[in-house]
Amino acid sequence: MYRLFVLATAVALSVSSASPVSAQTPNEPGPIVSTAWLQQHLDDPRVHVISTGDEKIFDRGHIPGARFVEHMETLEGGHHLLTPDTLASLLARAGAADGVHVVLYGDSPMTTGWVYMALASVGHADDVSWLDGDINLWRSEQRPVDTKATPAASGHLSVKPAPDIVVDRSWVRGHLQASEIRVLDVRSKREWDDGHLPGATLVLWQNLFADQKTLKFKSIDEIRGLFTSAGVQPKQQIVTYCAVGMRASLMYWAARAAGLPARVYLGSYQDWQQDSTDPIVR
Repeated sequence: MYRLFVLATAVALSVSSASPVSAQTPNEPGPIVSTAWLQQHLDDPRVHVISTGDEKIFDRGHIPGARFVEHMETLEGGHHLLTPDTLASLLARAGAADGVHVVLYGDSPMTTGWVYMALASVGHADDVSWLDGDINLWRSEQRPVDTKATPAASGHLSVKPAPDIVVDRSWVRGHLQASEIRVLDVRSKREWDDGHLPGATLVLWQNLFADQKTLKFKSIDEIRGLFTSAGVQPKQQIVTYCAVGMRASLMYWAARAAGLPARVYLGSYQDWQQDSTDPIVR
C-alpha cells in the first residue's frame, strides 16, 4: 500500500500541475506518521482518519474528517472478534476501504492498538499508520479540530487472506515450549508477580514511548531494540498477552511496526486463568 500511495501521488501530480512535482510528492507513510504529515494530507481522498477511545472526548473536538469507531463493537462476545466479513463492514463504515490509507489515533494507545489489530485481522495491517502523539499532541500544536460529525463512509473493505493473527488458549498452550515462539507479557510488574505464563518475558508498554506525556514513539530502531532486549531471536514469532488483550494489541502493533512476525493472545491472562490445569508461574 505504501508504494502504491507514493506512485499514485506522483501520477496525480504530474497530470494536474505544470509545476515541478518533486517538492510536492508526499513522503511515503510508514507505520508512524507525524502530526505535520497528517495535516498536509487532511484533504487527500486516499487518506482516511479513524479515531477510537472515549466517544465523548471525540465529540468535544476531533481531527477534521475523522470518524469514530468503538473498539468494543469489534467483539461478538467473550474474547472473539466479529466474523471477518462483519468486522470489515464495521471498519468500512468508519472509513477503512480498499485503496485507502488509514491513519489511526485516539485518546488511549490501548484502544488504538486494538483497532489496528482488528484491521490487521482482516488483512489490512500494511494499510494503516499510527498518528504519533495522538490527539493530545495534535491539540497542543494548535492544529485544527472539528466538532461536526463526519457521515459514515460508503467504501468497501475487502477481507484479505491474513496469517492467524489472533490465537486462543489452546494454541498458546500447544506452543509454550516451542523454540520458534517468544511469549511477551505486556502487563505491569505487579500483575506479573501475581502470576504469568511459563516462559513469558515481561515487556512494559510504556517503554515504546520517548515522551510519556505526549506519547510520542521512540524510533522504529529503538522499538526493535526493545524486542531484542526481551530475548526475541531472529525468525522467532512474538505472541503478546496482557490482562484482556488491550495492551497486548498495542505491543502487537509495535512488533509489526518493527518488521517482526507477531500474534495476539486476545483472551490473555483473564482467559488463561479459566482453566485450572493451565500452568501459572508465581
